[in-house]
Order: sequence, then structure tokens, then C-alpha cells
Amino acid sequence: MRASTRLALLIGWLGYVLIPWYLPQDGSLAGYPFGEAGTALALVLSGASPWLLPIGLALVAASLLVGREERPWIGRSLAWIGLLGLIAFFAQGFAITLPDQGIPWLAALFGGAGQAQPGMGFGALMTLFSLLLMMCHGLAYRGYCRGDLFTTSAIGIVVLLIGLFVFYPVATILQSALIESDGTLAFASFFERLLSPTIWGLGCLGGGTNCGVAWNTLILAVLTGVITTLLGLACALLVLRTRMPGKRLMRAMTVLPIITPPFVIGLALILLFGRSGAITGILAEWVGIPRSRWIYGLPGVLLAQVLAFAPIAFLVLMGTVQGIAPSMEEAAQTLGAKHWSTFRTVTWPLLRPGLANAFLLGFVESMADFGNPLVLGGNFEVLSTKIFFAVVGAAHNQGQAAVLAIVLLAFTLGAFWVQQRWLGTKSYTTVAGKGDSGIPAMLPTSAKVISAVVIVPWVLLTAVIYAVILIGGFVKAMGRDHTLTLEHYRTGFAIDFSNGIFFEGAAWPSLFTTLKVAAISSPLTALIGLITAFLLTRQHFAGRRTLEFTTMLSFAIPGTVLGVAYILAFNVPPVEITGTGLILVLAFVFRNMPVGVRSGIAGLAQIDKSLDEASMTLRARSFTTLRRVVLPLLKPALITALVYSFVRCITSVSAVIFLVSAEYNLATAYIVGRVEAGEFGLAIAYSSVLIVVMAVGIALIQVGVGERKLGRRAVPVPKPKAPKQTARLTKPAVEAAK
Repeated sequence: MRASTRLALLIGWLGYVLIPWYLPQDGSLAGYPFGEAGTALALVLSGASPWLLPIGLALVAASLLVGREERPWIGRSLAWIGLLGLIAFFAQGFAITLPDQGIPWLAALFGGAGQAQPGMGFGALMTLFSLLLMMCHGLAYRGYCRGDLFTTSAIGIVVLLIGLFVFYPVATILQSALIESDGTLAFASFFERLLSPTIWGLGCLGGGTNCGVAWNTLILAVLTGVITTLLGLACALLVLRTRMPGKRLMRAMTVLPIITPPFVIGLALILLFGRSGAITGILAEWVGIPRSRWIYGLPGVLLAQVLAFAPIAFLVLMGTVQGIAPSMEEAAQTLGAKHWSTFRTVTWPLLRPGLANAFLLGFVESMADFGNPLVLGGNFEVLSTKIFFAVVGAAHNQGQAAVLAIVLLAFTLGAFWVQQRWLGTKSYTTVAGKGDSGIPAMLPTSAKVISAVVIVPWVLLTAVIYAVILIGGFVKAMGRDHTLTLEHYRTGFAIDFSNGIFFEGAAWPSLFTTLKVAAISSPLTALIGLITAFLLTRQHFAGRRTLEFTTMLSFAIPGTVLGVAYILAFNVPPVEITGTGLILVLAFVFRNMPVGVRSGIAGLAQIDKSLDEASMTLRARSFTTLRRVVLPLLKPALITALVYSFVRCITSVSAVIFLVSAEYNLATAYIVGRVEAGEFGLAIAYSSVLIVVMAVGIALIQVGVGERKLGRRAVPVPKPKAPKQTARLTKPAVEAAK
């Protein structure tokens, strides 16, 4: 048995014998895990928790194998011990939960009938990790994954994490929608909620007041997806296929919304176009247009989402337009095709993958968006806000929230399916190993005019909105009283230097919590994502395609659904972490992990496998190869994963609005609270601070990670020519020359 296996077994014994098995029931982690009794061994010996005995027996059985040679039966035995230990661990955990809950017959089998147990703590986590490693090491000893312990262990850890923090919460939503609080199946109640007129009603078509919330959400998402895709395409074509001036300004305007909380744009629209807005006042006084509330409802929410999500479509389509081989367009023109015919028959069909992905991102982001509908929705309800009020409202209808989350998830997965069907099995490959030095075809004149007419107002409106965000924090009341003041910044970010440094501003606690959560979540997201990408691209094992699909599932789940799922799954034992900072970290990690996986897969596709094979030939194991060969070459993918996860941790609101607490409040939740209280100036000031914080954070990430060194020869700099020197020939030299 190798040293790493003995270390895994030692971790299990430490968790079982020395570290408390459960978290403190008062929720305080002060002094934990060393300041409170209650280890698994002590609980078993005292008879308080006899259901933990099988786990200890698994550790004893594994200890009997220590010191033996690596033989096939050792690997088989260790794998079975680890597997049976995991089964006993999860069986007792889910069988014995709260009083009169769990699985009664299984609880009776473990000797815990009618009893309860708190949420599992660090002792249980260490033991679980040990049992998993022993099972994976046993499989490696049997020859799986060429006997590489790191590969089998990494696969096991990734599968366990995805199962526990993605599949389990989603399954809990399904269970909550189908099962009543007393544990009985309630199909009639489920279908009654699912088919409710408030979800699917068509009253607006027959002269009624509103359509069902599902139709509102679907119409909004489709419109947002279509408009953002067209805007992104027009912007990409103008930047790449024309000589239009001001391209740098245009690209800057498209990047700014990405590092801005989405609902902040909705707030700026209120300050511009609300009844007391700046532009509304100007139009009322100068033109005589009466003040109205048109910004509240579908038009306002749609405008805010388009401004917030169109830059994402632009970035996606930039890469697609750049990837079109100019030789194909030149071939069409050589055959006599005009500019418009070339664009319609060659360029447009090759844009289909980018168009499909851009639409899908806009559709999913609109479905998951919570802040803009909350700020601008008015009487126009969507699924995300309906779920929010079902969870935190006075009715507190958990079953209704679960049904609405299922509808939202069905819409999102349906969009994935439609995208794949539309793309089909056609090939869109245009970048091959051969050189392609052609010049991309210029846009037809009509396409240039249409694109410019669409893009220029968008860029101007974006500039005006960010001017409002910049100025709004320095005036008393945007649109009503433009007297300069620093009161909003003092309220949120005042610092008292009289007795040392004291952060007395009301916004400091949420900002510090946000930065802590982002600092912890971002590296974990990048690490798990890149390791998963390495396993998917460089290792061959059963279930590899299934694992790749499951890594993308959390991206398909809207943030609102994920937040509700985490509330339902982790509010009770065996994993009871609601109200802690840990649940925020986990939500961000597994919500953003797919980006790390996809960027890692894209980066690894550019790295020749011969580098890995050379490392293996020199007897390096997978972990050494990953650390010393692969990761240094994956710095661009690492930066992408870190930046994306860092920005999403600070700007996300839909996934965490249900998970924040008084002790662990985040910046976006704090801003939403200020908007609901009508404190627009403070909300704008806080948003400006967040934009600066994210810009600084992105710069620090890029400096900290650095650039990858590929060892390519740089272009030599020509050396200055030395001045000519006239040599004097002596008389002997002249004679010798003759």
C-alpha cells in the first residue's frame, strides 16, 4: 500500500476520532473544530449515535490492509471497503435527519429509529474524503486509469462534488414539488400548481389584464435573445469588417456592462426615463410630452436586459466573425458574386454557431435575471421574481416555488435542445492547418448603414447610462436636485480615523464579505474547472461523455433555480449550511465552474499531447505532468476562469438573493435593498465603487497569473550600424599586399 493511501486512511481516522462529527447546533463556528466535544468514536461508545459504527468498521477493515504488498486482491478489497463505507455514510446521513423525517425503515436498521442528528461537520467531511480516496485508490491498484492514483482520485472527487452540489439540489426541487411536508405524494396538488392560470393564463389576449407568468418570461427571453444577438452581430461586423472610426470607444462601451451588476442599468434607466427622470423632465418641459410610467413593465425590462446582455453576444460573435476563412469569401467573389450575395450565401451560414450560442446566452441570462424585473417589472411578473416572492413572501409557498423553478428549468433545457437541433450535424470548420492570408470581404453598403443605424444609438445610450451612474452618486437626487454632494459615499463608505481606522459606513460589511467570498470562490472555480478539463481531454475512462454533460448542467440551470434548490437541499441535515458563508462559496463555485471547464478544454486543445507523453515517458505521474507541464501553458484559460468567476461573484444577484443572511450579506443584495427603500443615490454610489473594485481585481489577476512563455523566437531588433573606420596601411602592409 502506497504512502498516499496510508495518508488518506490517516485523514479518515482523524475525522472519526479527533474532530467533532457534527457542526455546533447554535450555528456558531467560534473555536470549532477543536473547542467542542462530540467525535464519532465518542458518540458510538456512549451509545448516542450507534449509526456511526459501520463507518468506523470500514476504517478498521482498511487499516488491516496497511503494510501489505500491492496485489490485485488488495485493490479489490480496498475498493469494496471504500464503496461500502460510502454507502453506510450516505445511508445513515439521509435516513436520520430531523424528527419524524428521513427514511424510517433505514433509520431503524442503523439503530436510530425516531432519533435525529444535526448537520455534519468537519469530522464527517474528513471521513467522507478518506472513504472516497480509498475506493479510488483501490480501483487504481486494480489497473484503472493505468494505475494512476491522482487520476482516479480526481475523477471520484469531481463526480462526488457534482452529484452533491448540482444533482442533489435539483432532485430536491423535484421532490419538494411532488411530495407534501408530511411525506405523502401529491400528484394532484403538483398538477394543480403546474397548470395554474397564473402560470399559463392567456387573459391578455382576450382583453384581460395579464398573461401568465410563464408566457411573460418566455416572450421576454426570446425578445432579449433575438435583439442582443442582432446587436452583437452588427457591432462585430462594424468592428471587424469596416473602417468605421471610434472602434476603441465602441469596444470599451461593450465591455463596461459586463463588469456592472445588471440591475444597476435598470436603476439608471429609472433615473433617466422614470416619472421624475432627467430625460422625462426635459421632454415634458421642452416638448410637452406628458410624464408617464412606460419604463415600468415589458418595455423597460427588455431595454435593461438588452443593454446588459448585448455585450456578451458581441464577444461571442467577435470570435465567430474572426474565424471565418477569407478564402471562402474570395472564392465566391472570384466566381462573380457581389458583396451582398457573398454575405448571404457564404458569410451568414458560417455564422450559425456563433448566432446560436449568442442567442442561447441572451435567452438564459434573461430567464435567470432577477434584478431588472424586480426594479422595472411593475405589474409585469416573470418566473424569477415570482419564485422570489413565493420563497420570501408572506405566503411562503415552498411547493409553488419548486413548481415555478421546474418550469424555468424546462424552458432553459428546451432552449439548449432547440439550439442543438438548429445547428444539426453540419460542419462549420473554417480554420485548418493551412495558411489563409486572404482579406475578409467588406460589408455591403446596405449592411453597413443598417448596422450603423442600430449600433450608434445603442453606444450613445450606454454612454449616457454610465454618465448617470458616474454622476448619480455625487448629486442629491438625480433628476430632481443636482446639487453636488458626497453624502451618499459618506453614508456607505465613511471611515473614522479618530481612534485608529474604523469603517463606519453602512456598506463596508457587505463589501468585505463580497470580496472574501470572491477571493475564495474564484480560485476554487478555476482549479476544479481546469482539473475537470484535464480529465476530460487527457484521460480515457468509462463515463467521460456523461461527466462532460453534467459539468454543463449547472450552467443550464438558471441562477434563481439554483438558489431555491440550495435553500431546499441544505436547510436541513445531513448538510445544514444555510445562512453560512460556505453556501455562498459553493453556489458561486458550481454556478461558474462550466466556464472554467470550457476554457480549459479550449486551451488544452491547443497543447500537443506529445508534451504529456514526454513527461509520462520520463516516469512522471499525472499530477506532476499537470503541475509542471500543463498548467504553465494554460495561463490564458486560467485568467479567463478567474476573471469570469470573480466578476460573477460580485455582480450576481439571482443565485444568491435567497442565500444571503444578516451576517453574510453581499454587495448586490445590499444594493437591491437600497433600491427597494428608494435610496437610489446610495445604490448608484455603491455600484460605482463595485465597478472600480472589479477593474482593479481583474488587473491584479492578470498581473498575478502572468503570461505563458512559449519559447518562440522574438523578431530580432536590427543593430545600429557601426561607423566606417578608415584603416591606415603601413608601408610593410602595402608591400605585403603587392
